[in-house]
Amino acid sequence: MTIGTAVKFRILNLCLERQITVNKLSTICGITQSTLNNIVSGRNKSVTVSTVKKICDGLNISIQEFFQDAVFEDLEQELV
Repeated sequence: MTIGTAVKFRILNLCLERQITVNKLSTICGITQSTLNNIVSGRNKSVTVSTVKKICDGLNISIQEFFQDAVFEDLEQELV
């Protein structure tokens, strides 16, 4: 699994846990709906740390908590 796919799954799981939509998350985090929709649809394969930080701030979790999930355990090496 790539980091982009893992981030996508993590965002979707966090929305499910909190019973919010992706669009609601975008409002909470101050990220445009198109940006977040591109991430969770897989159109945007790379997510910046600042975007992850905004998501974490909106959900009141730390970046460490965001990445402390089983989905990030077996990532494939990505070569540029």
